[in-house]
Amino acid sequence: MKHCLGVIMWVTILGTAVDSTQAQIRERDQIENQYTWQLEDIYHSDQQWQEAKETLAGRLDEVEQYKGKLAAAPKQLLSCLELNNDIDKELTRLYCYASMHSDLDKRVSLYQGMEQQIRDIATTFASKVAFIEPEIVAMDQATLDDFMAQEPKLAVYKMYLNDIQRTKEHLLSEPEEIILAQTGLLSAGASSIYEVFSDAELPYATVTLSDGTEALLNKAGFSRYRAVTNREDRAQVFDAFFGALDNFRQTFGTQLAAQMKKDLFYAQVRKYDSCLHSALDRNNIPVEVYQSLVRNVNDNLDTFHRYLKLKQRMLGVDQLEYYDVYAPTVKGVDLEYDYDQALDLVLEAVHPLGPDYVEIVKKAFASRWIDVYPTPGKRSGAYSNGSCYDVHPYILLNYNGQYNDVSTLAHELGHTMHSYFSNQTQPYATCGYSIFVAEVASTLNEALLMDKVLKEVESDDVKLSLLMNYLDGVKGTIFRQTQFAEFELAAHQKAEAGEPLTGDSLTELYIDIIRRYYGHEQGVCHIQDLYGIEWSYVPHFYYNFYVYQYATSFTASTAMSEHILSGDPGAVERTIAFLSSGGSDYPINQLKDAGVDMMTDEPFKQTMAAMNRAMDQIEEILNKQD
Repeated sequence: MKHCLGVIMWVTILGTAVDSTQAQIRERDQIENQYTWQLEDIYHSDQQWQEAKETLAGRLDEVEQYKGKLAAAPKQLLSCLELNNDIDKELTRLYCYASMHSDLDKRVSLYQGMEQQIRDIATTFASKVAFIEPEIVAMDQATLDDFMAQEPKLAVYKMYLNDIQRTKEHLLSEPEEIILAQTGLLSAGASSIYEVFSDAELPYATVTLSDGTEALLNKAGFSRYRAVTNREDRAQVFDAFFGALDNFRQTFGTQLAAQMKKDLFYAQVRKYDSCLHSALDRNNIPVEVYQSLVRNVNDNLDTFHRYLKLKQRMLGVDQLEYYDVYAPTVKGVDLEYDYDQALDLVLEAVHPLGPDYVEIVKKAFASRWIDVYPTPGKRSGAYSNGSCYDVHPYILLNYNGQYNDVSTLAHELGHTMHSYFSNQTQPYATCGYSIFVAEVASTLNEALLMDKVLKEVESDDVKLSLLMNYLDGVKGTIFRQTQFAEFELAAHQKAEAGEPLTGDSLTELYIDIIRRYYGHEQGVCHIQDLYGIEWSYVPHFYYNFYVYQYATSFTASTAMSEHILSGDPGAVERTIAFLSSGGSDYPINQLKDAGVDMMTDEPFKQTMAAMNRAMDQIEEILNKQD
């Protein structure tokens, strides 16, 4: 139940598509309204937002009437929790409006200022409600059970109340919790500076490609041009983009070091064994799940190397270079879809999830839940924000017309549907699903999309392109995200050991890991020294052990999709129940109820089997063509 902006569901992926020049340069006022957000669904205007903010700010003191009284009677506890929920829900709504406006143009300071105002109010409110959890901690489980028996309306807070008892050894006294809450004014500093610097102010390079194109290599430009067909152009793009980042290596190092120190501070203050324990305990995830993922991936690097060798074979190069890994592998096959075609394709792909699911998808497409095209200053990548509980979810895209963009639409729509079902089914206290399961619905949609497209194509070249697209997704979600996870863990361990975290030391750490993953020493894929700066390009390192959940969710959704597509009785019903469960249980239990046991290696094994089946199909087609 604890929100206060700390668990707003920002699910973000970096784009990987090649976009069109027209989409890349259009100004926002040139985009038709139907392809833009209707943020008026949250507040009609900035003025209404301002009035709502001032009204809410005047209510913050109301919660203090319950201080010292929570254990007196069940109704006192209930009233306090309900007030806390009401204020938090409105805080989140205010924040969503400001932050999403800001994401549409990072150059506009107005909405950055509004966003900061809500962060400040949230910090003040967090200080005022800091007495709640210590008072609940002081109550024993038997008293709480008795309160819930006397007051049935407390049932919606059962998960929250019991979880406090579970984690009570990590909670502090009321004065200490107040001080800790006030640190929220500082804790977002590293990530905020990173976002503004890397998205708006860093002087990215512009290069001239072989066809005369002047390519601005900011994040969106790099995502676009790293996949051009001309190999010399790709090398130029990589060198220019990473060279621009490397010029600010120490700045990026200082930013990330500040983030790691922040994570260490909270872990130590709350008496956790490590930053990893602290991050995973929020959702009651055993650290063995994280460790098993890294172990399983390292044990299956030969499967990853098989994929890289297929990439090399299909590209026809003597030595695979890192700048080749995003290159299209099938010549003459350019899977392009305009946005309306993408909507139709995604709609057909999700039909196996049932008519109710499909109707809500249609509503999302028709009601301006999606901001579609890239525009100057717009936040890069894509995300779904389902935090406006009484409104509806929103999707940010930077759509550029490639199959990867269609897949991204399906992906983010999965998040949106997860949020929609949870918000419609669960009370606000349990509507927020954990990050650990956040990527399951999204990657499930990707799997359904791939299945749909593969069943309809007849051309071997198109099948090759799609199968490689799937393998590229496995590469990016399983191996790349686990590579990030291993780096993130090692960097935190350096911070815990008191070792220096600088741009140089982080680059050295990263290059060692990436070269092991890509088989650099074995000659599988050559990694230049410059590309060790890639860590500075990854915003997820500011999310405190977020990235591993992309990989675990992918393995879970692989298992789930196989149940659905094979017609397993009850699979669809279990999936919808999972999407509707919000945060009403711990994620390991939620997935087990959906038929996926993440405490075993089985979901990972199923994913590797699916990956190898795809490579078998590719090799069969290639051998036939040869």
